Amino acid sequence: MEEKGYRKLYLKIVLTTLGFSLIPLLALGLSMYYQFSVSYTAKIMENLRTLAENRRAAIDLFFDERVSQLNSLAYTHTFDQLTNEEYLNKVFTLMQMRSRSFVDIGIIDRNGTHVAYVGPYELRGLNYKNEAWFHETMLRGVYISDVFTGFRKLPHFIIAVMRREGDRTWILRATIDTDIFDSMVKAAQVGKKGDAYVLNGDNILQTKPRFSGDLLSKVDFFDLPKFAGTHVEDMQINGDKALFATTWLKNKEWLLIIKEDPREELLPLEHARFLVLGMGAAGLVLIIIGTLFVARSMIAQLVERDREKAILDSNLVQSSKMAALGKLAAGIAHEVNNPLAVIKEKVGWIRDLLDEEDISKSENFSEFEDAVRKIDFHVDRAKKVTHRLLGFARRMEPVQENVDVNKLLDGTIDFLRNEAHYRNIEIQTAYSENLPETVSDSAQLQQVFLNILNNGIDAVGKDGVISVKTSFNSRDREMAISITDNGPGIPNDVLNKIFDPFFTTKELGMGTGLGLSISYSIMEKLGGRILVASEVGKGTTFTIYLPIVRHEKV
Repeated sequence: MEEKGYRKLYLKIVLTTLGFSLIPLLALGLSMYYQFSVSYTAKIMENLRTLAENRRAAIDLFFDERVSQLNSLAYTHTFDQLTNEEYLNKVFTLMQMRSRSFVDIGIIDRNGTHVAYVGPYELRGLNYKNEAWFHETMLRGVYISDVFTGFRKLPHFIIAVMRREGDRTWILRATIDTDIFDSMVKAAQVGKKGDAYVLNGDNILQTKPRFSGDLLSKVDFFDLPKFAGTHVEDMQINGDKALFATTWLKNKEWLLIIKEDPREELLPLEHARFLVLGMGAAGLVLIIIGTLFVARSMIAQLVERDREKAILDSNLVQSSKMAALGKLAAGIAHEVNNPLAVIKEKVGWIRDLLDEEDISKSENFSEFEDAVRKIDFHVDRAKKVTHRLLGFARRMEPVQENVDVNKLLDGTIDFLRNEAHYRNIEIQTAYSENLPETVSDSAQLQQVFLNILNNGIDAVGKDGVISVKTSFNSRDREMAISITDNGPGIPNDVLNKIFDPFFTTKELGMGTGLGLSISYSIMEKLGGRILVASEVGKGTTFTIYLPIVRHEKV
């Protein structure tokens, strides 16, 4: 498979694995976060609703208790008793012992005149018949006023109870301590930015907000009709986004407003989100790293298997080619040997005739003699070729003997040392000291080494280096002999043909083209293999792999 194909397969594995891993993970994480966010937000809003309803109930109870307290006082005492300020003071003191929620108390007759008063202000004798709260009290019997300044010129509100005592009608009025009431409202404030305050029906502030707005000022961001229950909603007022709970009081047309900063309340949710995002990012990185690692390993193994398969296929093709050419060579050798034998015999006969008959005086004698000599020389050369062809075709079984490859290489190099020295080629050796002996055919191995070293010398020409190294792989139980020359190298289009019989790049008459093919055949019979790597301009390396076979297993 080409590199582009491997890259495409690599991307497909990565994308498929990431898709099947990340899509369910993201879907699960997002759905869990969404469900958690919805549940947590609903819980916060429900808590705020409960807080507002509890606070409303507390304020309503406060008003109920104060109204009940004043009703009890009005209907258990007469006008004459309560207009006695000394007595009224004792009663007021007794009331304040239970809860100091009143500032003062007073009795007002039907004409609006303040006939008795106990408190810090000088209100005795003042007339309230023109005050709105006086008319509301006379009309309704019980009245809780809005906050107003009145004669004392200070914001306050009162609770007034009317009693009809025979023909006499009078009002018991008490002023609520606004500090206590404000504290009761502000008890609903939550967090650093939370707030709680009260508006009347005209959107006038009845208590002072925590951050902005003054008492008795009007606000324009709430225009809510009266409704039952409690509303909780997310609102943005003056650029400030917050949760608001609103509920109307039961005993007074006042709107209780409780504000919460969602960022404070949702802070645990934010922490959970960051935690989820952090864990998701870490998981994402691990999945990506794992996917890339697994995909890379798979592609590397696939490349290795394809490479091994390519080598195996090449070996099979080469073996098939060698077998076919071996049969062809055997036939050619037999067919050529017969006429060569006849030619050789006739050449001998002609030479005998030239010796027996005195034709030395013939003017063509030297030409006859030269022709006979050349015929004899080339017949011998042709016989050598056919002999090698027969050797190639016979596939002789190798001899089994212990072989020290290092010594065998030294012996082979000795054969070529003079020629290498003559060409100024240095043959360097680097043998493995622990190279074990193996059972093989030393003569055929030596022929392989000799062929490759001869080719190396021819490739270098002169003034070069040939390196011979041996190594041992205990895991694969084989040794490697590499022979490297620094010659011109072999082009790729030639490299695939060098083991083919009769293929040679040498000059005509300098080589038969059988050396490497015979070496290949020998190594195949010995259970080994030959690999070649070459780079034009840098040189060529033949690596001979030979299995390590112990003698007792043979």
